[in-house]
Amino acid sequence: MLGSASAAWARVEVTAAALLGAAITVLILLNVITRAAGAALFWVDELAIYAMAWMTFLGASAALHYGHNVAVTVVTDALPPAVRRVVAKLVDLIVLGFALFMLWFCWRWFAPLDLARQGFDVSAFQGATFNFIYDEPTTTLGIKKVWIWSVMWLFALGATLHSLANLLGHRPGRLEDAEASQ
Repeated sequence: MLGSASAAWARVEVTAAALLGAAITVLILLNVITRAAGAALFWVDELAIYAMAWMTFLGASAALHYGHNVAVTVVTDALPPAVRRVVAKLVDLIVLGFALFMLWFCWRWFAPLDLARQGFDVSAFQGATFNFIYDEPTTTLGIKKVWIWSVMWLFALGATLHSLANLLGHRPGRLEDAEASQ
């Protein structure tokens, strides 16, 4: 069940990341064309940067599901298979700890309970907490940065789901799966 949810969410993340990658390409081409024509659209740069950030966080979360995250295996390759499995579980546990920390960080940063206590009044929230997350605008787009930063919630939730599924069961590309197929 958890593995199926992780797989489904990873497909959504990969699809969204691919669409964002295509959007970045279009935005950069638009930027080149408008600058060459002497009519630069400055918001295009900012939007491309935000799209890249979203693509990166969604792709990083999906990489946890697929086992495509960056790893240095010099030490683990030299270990016996039983010890490698223990180390792999330990790494999964550390990644889960990081994902849970990210959830806690998002909870503290976005402070949804404090916002609710202030009746969802952003000005009252800012006065009570000195947290300006809900009111800070982007430089050229003019939208609230909270919408850009909300990818942190998606990353933290996805990373938690994927790392928990990895810790408790099957993950594509996992060491045990590779050894079983030999």
